[in-house]
Amino acid sequence: MEYVYGALLLHKLGQPVTEASLKKVIAATGVEADETKIKTLIASLQGVDISAEIANAGAIAAAPAASVQTEEKKEEKPAESAAGLAALFG
Repeated sequence: MEYVYGALLLHKLGQPVTEASLKKVIAATGVEADETKIKTLIASLQGVDISAEIANAGAIAAAPAASVQTEEKKEEKPAESAAGLAALFG
């Protein structure tokens, strides 16, 4: 997971996400970098627009919050309907 965080940090700072730069980030934490993990991650990121993926992840995370608000609105309607009926028979 720390390798992904390192890649995200490099991206956020506008630095190229390369094997060498990621190795430097991991080494700066005092941990010996695993070359295999770095090479695998860099290969996985080939052709990936990190900014677009982050934006897409934010949109997905916001979707459940929107459905909760819809459910809250649905709960309010029966209470309003009951108040209207009480006025008719009150």
